[in-house]
Amino acid sequence: MRIQFTQSKEILLTTHAGLATVGALPSHTRLPQRLNRSTVKGMENPIHSHGDVMTSYLGLLCQGKSDFDHIEPFRKDPVFQTCLGVRKVPSSPTLRQRLDAAAQTMNANWNEILLQESADLIRNVKAPVTGLTAGEHTVIPLDIDVSPFDNSGTKKEGVSLTYKGTFGYAPIFAYLGQEGYSVNVQLREGSTHSQKDGADFLRESIQYARRITKERLLVRMDSAHDSLENLQVCHAEPEVDYIIKVNLRNTSKESWLRIAEDKGMACEQRPGKTEYMGVIAFPEKGFDQALRQVFQVIVRTIDREGQMLLFPEIEVNVYWTSLTCSPWRVIELYRDHGTSEQFHSELKTDLDLERLPAGKFDTNDLVLHAGVFAYNLLRIMGQESLRQDDAPIRGGVQRRRIRTVIQNIVYIAARVSRHARQTIFNFGRYSPWFQTVRRVYQAFA
Repeated sequence: MRIQFTQSKEILLTTHAGLATVGALPSHTRLPQRLNRSTVKGMENPIHSHGDVMTSYLGLLCQGKSDFDHIEPFRKDPVFQTCLGVRKVPSSPTLRQRLDAAAQTMNANWNEILLQESADLIRNVKAPVTGLTAGEHTVIPLDIDVSPFDNSGTKKEGVSLTYKGTFGYAPIFAYLGQEGYSVNVQLREGSTHSQKDGADFLRESIQYARRITKERLLVRMDSAHDSLENLQVCHAEPEVDYIIKVNLRNTSKESWLRIAEDKGMACEQRPGKTEYMGVIAFPEKGFDQALRQVFQVIVRTIDREGQMLLFPEIEVNVYWTSLTCSPWRVIELYRDHGTSEQFHSELKTDLDLERLPAGKFDTNDLVLHAGVFAYNLLRIMGQESLRQDDAPIRGGVQRRRIRTVIQNIVYIAARVSRHARQTIFNFGRYSPWFQTVRRVYQAFA
């Protein structure tokens, strides 16, 4: 049977009715007002307001589109304009030029405004921020990590060889809570060492986290950030604990095995595999209290296949920590730090931000900050959708993936009508996500 394709001149349909919630959330912030008050060089009296330009770009990012040219199909889309509450959707050249100008204007501070308003949004809408149990305390994880962006084959400013062997950027991110809200970001050249300006970034991240919650924080960082400067920042901040993996550098594994045999607790996991766990403390110049290190040393004399080894295999993991809970719990909490890799993946792939769209470094930095704001918008929507069991997919999940939010909540079809100065979205009879989409929108509108 052949199917005929026709186009109506009267019926107004949309494939992205979920953008209504994306447009409603910024009303809980002062983002448009602060951007409009900022002074951008060469844009003293713009036809498109700064707030409209950024809001339009956020609407684009929340559909998983980062390229400036993707704005063109929405310029004549009345639903896009209505959902986001903008007066006029900018063209692709206008969008690119405005972000270029804002990024190059020293006192515009759009990056800072985006991070501040993003944190305030999470607080204002009372988005859930889930912590972890560490002994007698409940702590909110603050995960800080570097994730290389592969931009090989381009001549963008700042692209260089990353530690993963690809050409691109090496941005650093900070995520809060088990939900993974992004509270801080900084785009850096690919060859930049992970710890460069790391203490300043850590201090800023704690400040942004404090705009969201006053609960006790748990900073988690990998061995690339093993630095006394980071420990000093954590000790200087009230109600901040930390787990930072130690970079063993030139320390021999045999020396740690001797320490483990002397001060650790041994447990035979299986024949030929012995695990030692323990903690040591020692004074360090510049610190008021002794520093603690939790260690895990695993010795294997027989592999998992039952083959005896000619020489024992020694695996050593050591962590700086201020927690006083048991060593196994400290190690377990650090392992959970690996979840931040999924947050990186969602930013890079789900929001299409890995290959940044501009040629200028400062503009790409601004794009990444806008991406963090859009990421948090979608994360808030996803977590709100979990409050009730009305979604058509399986329940029991702790966090809704960004791609799922885009595909099922943002990209949802509706017929648009206007009556008595009201805009009405009429969903189809068989629209399985209708109840969830309506509830999420009503929560923030």
